Amino acid sequence: MIVNNVRFVITAVKQEQYPKSDLMEVAFVGRSNLGKSTLLNYMANRKSIARISSTPGKTREINFYNIEEKLHFVDLPGYGYAKVSKEKKSTWSEVIETYLTTREQLKLLVMIIDIRHDPTNDDMLMFDWILAKGFNYVIVATKADKIKRSQINIRLNELKKDFNIEKENVLIPFSSVLKLGRDELWEIIMNQII
Repeated sequence: MIVNNVRFVITAVKQEQYPKSDLMEVAFVGRSNLGKSTLLNYMANRKSIARISSTPGKTREINFYNIEEKLHFVDLPGYGYAKVSKEKKSTWSEVIETYLTTREQLKLLVMIIDIRHDPTNDDMLMFDWILAKGFNYVIVATKADKIKRSQINIRLNELKKDFNIEKENVLIPFSSVLKLGRDELWEIIMNQII
């Protein structure tokens, strides 16, 4: 998809703060420090629509972005960052779960993982929850530029085994540096919202 018009809509914590809109939504979820903001910026064809923080776990709210007046990208707080209290983690998971279980406009959940590492317990919990709730999903394995190109398919196959994935086109490698994965992810998004 060609993206020219992108705008920040609102930051929300509570359900009543979500935008009043019928636009379909694609939500992005993953552990902190996996390149979620970089992915959002690359998908939106912008350098800094989503703020990139040097402090992992900084995003605590839900950020909504309007893409071409056709859909919203929804940036959910990162989960699993170790240097925050259990109370704060609980608050973040409540913010995420409230959005995911109440938002009718949600059409696709993009789960972000690091291609270099095996899924954490938090990743597996999130994935099991996604399956249990029956969400349409795609897993995006970021940081593909950090491994050799010859290792990308090997890692994808290992990750498919870790997640016990048999379906096609639900795990894609991604790197803004290598310009990898953007078109594939847009194709999946457009197939879900048309």
